[in-house]
Amino acid sequence: MQASDLRIAMFSGNYNYVRDGANQALNRLVDYLLRQGSQVRIYSPTTDTPAFEPKGELVSAPSFAFPGRPEYRFSTGLPARLRQDLADFRPNLFHVAAPDVLGHRALAFARRRDLPVVASVHTRFETYPRYYGLAFLEPVIEGILRRFYRRCDAIVAPSNSMAQLLREQRMSYDVGIWTRGVDREIFHPGRRDLSWRRGLGIGDGEVAIGFLGRLVMEKGLDVFSDTIDALARRGVKHRVLVVGDGPARDWFERRLPDALFVGLQSGADLGRAVASMDVLFNPSVTETFGNVTLEAMACAVPVVAAIATGSESLVRDGVTGRLVRPGWIEGFADALQVYATDAGARRAAGEAGEKAAERFGWDQVNQALVDTYLRVLRQRAAGGTIPRMGPVP
Repeated sequence: MQASDLRIAMFSGNYNYVRDGANQALNRLVDYLLRQGSQVRIYSPTTDTPAFEPKGELVSAPSFAFPGRPEYRFSTGLPARLRQDLADFRPNLFHVAAPDVLGHRALAFARRRDLPVVASVHTRFETYPRYYGLAFLEPVIEGILRRFYRRCDAIVAPSNSMAQLLREQRMSYDVGIWTRGVDREIFHPGRRDLSWRRGLGIGDGEVAIGFLGRLVMEKGLDVFSDTIDALARRGVKHRVLVVGDGPARDWFERRLPDALFVGLQSGADLGRAVASMDVLFNPSVTETFGNVTLEAMACAVPVVAAIATGSESLVRDGVTGRLVRPGWIEGFADALQVYATDAGARRAAGEAGEKAAERFGWDQVNQALVDTYLRVLRQRAAGGTIPRMGPVP
């Protein structure tokens, strides 16, 4: 069997209605699969105003706006219409990208028909409750995730650190790597634009500490803000450049009134914004990979990040940036102060990061997942089954 024999039914909670790192990776994967001759059909909630045009054939799944976060959709299941569409498509493998209602129903559908399932892990859902005063729910959510992933033939994580965490959580016996790539046409040091910086009021000699990502509390906006306050108390001169948008933007703007907010950027404009930073500060612990970290590295921008899944697989502490214990404000401030005051340190870390980013090409990354698909299909053809795991102690 080869890639051209694949008929993949893919299920996503957000394939293209809100732009994020996870669905960018899925769309790049589908584009690669189609170029290899594979057949792919995607099932996901949709809206009338998608963030971008989808790759592949997208089938709308029923959903409603998520309470309190209306930009996101909550799927309601796999109705007869979608089950008939699947029967007509005749997939030989399911790829489930979210453990939501649609993902659970798709997994059950595949199991009833003895079809193999590969799941990709894109975020640490079990950590989200802590940002909304519901930390007591984390063990419950982890249990739900464990039941979901144990019923899949294989699961793939975007980083070695995330894969190790999944093994420690006993999510599956078969945990592989589907890492992420970076578009070097968009993200490279040549995108740095001093004129653009000047237009924002950032002087050529000023150090811009950047935040890149969706503006939601689970990205560590509170830690970012507290750290910036710590730098100000120390008298460390800097500017703050925020690239992105989201429901917490008003809170973030009030919290950092002197910061420069340039909103959502994409394509060449995004590359320019990232390359025009002097250091990226990423305090989030919810990412499983950290696309923004890799994008900054490709632009020769040093990164200060939390020691967390994703970042610790990308950032070499003391070489391409600094890794700091999550939530440690003074530790983050110490790391940022070095890069804010030492141009040589910024340059050395940036050059090392750019070199490290060279190995993350999208085609190589996606071929690794195709190899996983084919291996799972071979194992099924040879009579392989999903091994049962013992209870969690």
